[in-house]
Amino acid sequence: MRIYVVRHGETSYNLDNKVCGLTDLPLTDRGMLQAKQLAEHITDYGINKVYVSPMLRARQTAEPLCERLHLEAEVDERLIEQNYGSCEGMDRLASVFQEGKRKFVTAYPDGGESMFHLAQRVYNFLDEIIEKDEGENVLLVCHGGVSRMIHSYFYDMTNEEFPVFGLENCQVAKYLVIEKKS
Repeated sequence: MRIYVVRHGETSYNLDNKVCGLTDLPLTDRGMLQAKQLAEHITDYGINKVYVSPMLRARQTAEPLCERLHLEAEVDERLIEQNYGSCEGMDRLASVFQEGKRKFVTAYPDGGESMFHLAQRVYNFLDEIIEKDEGENVLLVCHGGVSRMIHSYFYDMTNEEFPVFGLENCQVAKYLVIEKKS
């Protein structure tokens, strides 16, 4: 089984270097082009199943991919981006946001989500699809924070490595899942 992870295409917040968690933004024209360009190569991956975050930017990214693959995406709430609380919309280099990426148990201020809460929902999702979709090649279309957590599921990361890991817009990461023996 292979799991492919794609971060959504470019949004206006990406252009402005702003924190974008639950703000439901569309893709920019460039973001739509990134998704269409990725779709031209996605057929080489042998994908059988697609899961997508319910957020608009992820669904818009998944559309040309699914069209090219002749598959329908299954929307899963557990792939929604992390809730960054009052850090939403601020500059990504702001100290309060950067510190939050290093405090795994502490939630982001004003109703945000902790890294542990994010890990719980993302790890549970991965456990489920690895069991349910065994033998398939699965594509996940999601977000930067979620893709970072997915990477941590498959690879050990130090506390210093974790906050700096990230996928670019429409970048693909590939993870090999060792098949279970019957």
